[in-house]
Amino acid sequence: MARAYTSEATHSEEGDRRAGLFSRLARRPDGRQGRGFPGWSGPGKWRRGWVPAALAVVLALVFLLHAEIPNSIGNIGSLWETFLPWGGLGIAVLLIVGVLRRSATALLALVLPSLVWLNLFGGVFGDKSTSAAGDLTVVTHNVNADNPDPRGTARKLAASGADVIALEEVSRTQAASYEEGLDKSHPYHKLTGTVGIWSKYPLTDTRPIDLKMGWPRAMRATVKTPKGDVAVYAAHLPSVRVQFRAGFTAGQRDGSANALGDALSDDPADNVVLLGDLNGTMNDRALAPITSQLRSAQGAAGDGFGFSWPASFPMARIDQIMVKGPDPVSAWTLPSTGSDHLPIGAKLNLAG
Repeated sequence: MARAYTSEATHSEEGDRRAGLFSRLARRPDGRQGRGFPGWSGPGKWRRGWVPAALAVVLALVFLLHAEIPNSIGNIGSLWETFLPWGGLGIAVLLIVGVLRRSATALLALVLPSLVWLNLFGGVFGDKSTSAAGDLTVVTHNVNADNPDPRGTARKLAASGADVIALEEVSRTQAASYEEGLDKSHPYHKLTGTVGIWSKYPLTDTRPIDLKMGWPRAMRATVKTPKGDVAVYAAHLPSVRVQFRAGFTAGQRDGSANALGDALSDDPADNVVLLGDLNGTMNDRALAPITSQLRSAQGAAGDGFGFSWPASFPMARIDQIMVKGPDPVSAWTLPSTGSDHLPIGAKLNLAG
C-alpha cells in the first residue's frame, strides 16, 4: 500500500526526531551513551580544540605586545590600538567555539587573554570621581560641520554647567549660530579657523597653534579664572581613514600630533588643559608626543571607557580632555546633540 505524506508532521514523527537529536547530543565521542554534560567525559575533552587554544595564545600576545605591532604596513598597529578594548570580543568568540567543541584545552587557554585584557582595561570599570566641587568645569565637543541643528547644540552646551567650552569643526556658515547660542552664558570667546573657545572668564594671549596643515585647527588661550590662570588648548587633529589599499591612513594626523606635542612641551604654565578631537585614543602610540606629557581626565576620574564616537553607537574615545598640573575630579560623556560625536566634560582642581 502506498504511504500518504502530509505537509505537517504527526506528533509521533516529531517526537521521534527530537528523541533522535537528544540521543546524538548525549552520545559520548566514542559512540556510547553517556551521563552528565554531553561530550565532556573522557580524555577527548583535552585532545580537542587545539586550534582555538592556539588562537587564544595569539590573542593574548597581541594584547600584551600591542605597542610592538608595526605601523610600517598600513599603520595596522595604530588601527589595532584604536579599537583595542573591542578585542575582548575575540575572547567571547573563542569561548563559544570552545564550548561547541567541548574542549577543556580551548577553555583553559582563554584564561591567558582574559587576564591580559583585564590587566589593560580592568581599571576603567568603576566610578573614580570624587565628591569635590572642582575649581573649573570644562567641556569639549566636535559639533560636526554638517550639524543639522547648531542652535540646539549651542543651547545644550550652554546648559552643561561648563566654565570653558571648546568647539571643533565649526563651519563658517554655522559660526554665527554658536556665537548667538553661547555668548550670553559664555561672554568671552575666540574663534580661530574651525576651532573656538568660549569662557565665563576673561581670555588673554589667544593665538593659533600651527599643526603643519596649512590652515588653523588649533589654538591656545589663557583663561583668567578666580583660582588662577589656565592655559587652555583647543585642537582638532586631522582625520584618519581606513582604506582597503592604503590601510589606516594617519600620516597627517601623526605629524600634527608631533607639532601639538612640541607646543605643549614649550608651554610654561602651571595649569595646562587640552580639549579637542584628537582622532585617536589614549592607547594609540602615534599620539605619544601628547599623551606622554598629559594625563586623561577620563582615565583619572571617569567611569568606564567614555566612548565618544560615533554618537549613534560609540566605539572609541577619540575626543579627549587632558591635563598637566590640574587634578581631575570627575569626567563624563554628555548626551547627544545632533553631531556625530558626543560632547565630553570634566571637573578639575587647579594646581597651586
